[in-house]
Amino acid sequence: MKTFEVQFSYQDRDKGKVESTLKVDASSLPGGVAKATREFVKSLDRKQRFDMNKSGLEITARPADAAVDAPTKSSAEAATG
Repeated sequence: MKTFEVQFSYQDRDKGKVESTLKVDASSLPGGVAKATREFVKSLDRKQRFDMNKSGLEITARPADAAVDAPTKSSAEAATG
């Protein structure tokens, strides 16, 4: 299982832009996004769900593994050195 960090944001009628981040364990990125989305939507009340549907839900996902966060060489640096 891999760990993914999924960030959600939507426009709320009272609070403005609302952001939330969840970490989930899943075997693939699409599975992680689906699992995190279900958990996020379950945590909202009726009015928040309406606002989310009206303004749209922005989803950003990335692997949360330590190996991914390590700096890597760009393709230009790899070709020259």
